[in-house]
Amino acid sequence: MNEDVEPKKRALEGVRVLDLSNVLAGPFCATVLGEFGADVVKVELPGKGDTMRTFGTMTATGATLNWLSEARNKRCITLDLRKPAGLEIARRLVAQSDIVVENFTTGTLEGWGLGYEDMKKVNPDVILVRITAYGQTGPYNDRPGFARIAHGFAGLAHLAGEPGGPPVIPGSTSLADYISGLYGALGALIAYIGRQRHGVGQYVDIGLYEGVFRMLDEMAAAYAKSGYVRQRMGADTVNVVPHSHYRTRDDRWIALACTNDRMWQRLCKAMDRLDLLAADKYATMAQRLAEREKVNGIVADFVGSMDRDALLQHCQHHEVPAGPINDIADIFADPQFAARQNLVEIFDPREGRVVVPNVLPRLSETPGELK
Repeated sequence: MNEDVEPKKRALEGVRVLDLSNVLAGPFCATVLGEFGADVVKVELPGKGDTMRTFGTMTATGATLNWLSEARNKRCITLDLRKPAGLEIARRLVAQSDIVVENFTTGTLEGWGLGYEDMKKVNPDVILVRITAYGQTGPYNDRPGFARIAHGFAGLAHLAGEPGGPPVIPGSTSLADYISGLYGALGALIAYIGRQRHGVGQYVDIGLYEGVFRMLDEMAAAYAKSGYVRQRMGADTVNVVPHSHYRTRDDRWIALACTNDRMWQRLCKAMDRLDLLAADKYATMAQRLAEREKVNGIVADFVGSMDRDALLQHCQHHEVPAGPINDIADIFADPQFAARQNLVEIFDPREGRVVVPNVLPRLSETPGELK
């Protein structure tokens, strides 16, 4: 290592974060802040610890891969917030913190004497990030919830699956937890900048379903305007054709996207089907939407005539947006993931080598790091 190279600074050095949360959405929020230099102290329940320690694939050392992946960059302590001694220590930690993160059911902290107003008494400038199932207000504010519930409530699960089939969980992941954690981190940083500029602390209020709902493109506007209720479309997209997943000759899958007529023209050239651009055929998006099944069938036949890698090269040559449908083994073998260092190896004192997703976003002068 060149000793003359000055180590990169981290953007959140000196920022103190108290993580009172459990499982995923709140802890992920605090993890993101810790990756960019914040000093994160995580509070866990004595004797049990965070649920993530036992939720997921268990290793020989007694920790789960979930915990090893998502609990990084934190110092862990145990406190029982239901007892006076634990609450007193928590209040002292709040007094020393810039940001506090919690995701208890609404009203839980207030019941313990550690709500936002209580925190302000010991730290008027505190920023409190609150991630709950339905937010701090509304008729459902005291209901518990998890990512699966949020996917359904926000409208995402209704869209996932094949036409006429049951709604499915998108990708079998805790997407709502991660989205909420990111919004929590964003809210914390906006509030922190606001405090620097205006001298006031505040709380950040996020319902687990809200981040998912925010990402459902034009659904709200379309319903309000015309009453249109989007239904399950499998791999297809409501306003664009062809824009789907197709099986190749060697029984693999690709994603192909033609979001406008120009890209469709490129695809027709790649398929050697310029006849499809005739005015009475499928030259316009409106024509293709009206004949979705026929257009998809034509593209499926073309994709099915070639092996995946050859097809992707052919599409690239013709500037047709296409890519592989990767599983995790594909990802580990892919040169793009390697070049971008999207997978990083860390060392756990008990477990040894652990591979996890790398830090995002990527900053040039104050990058994040794992430790």
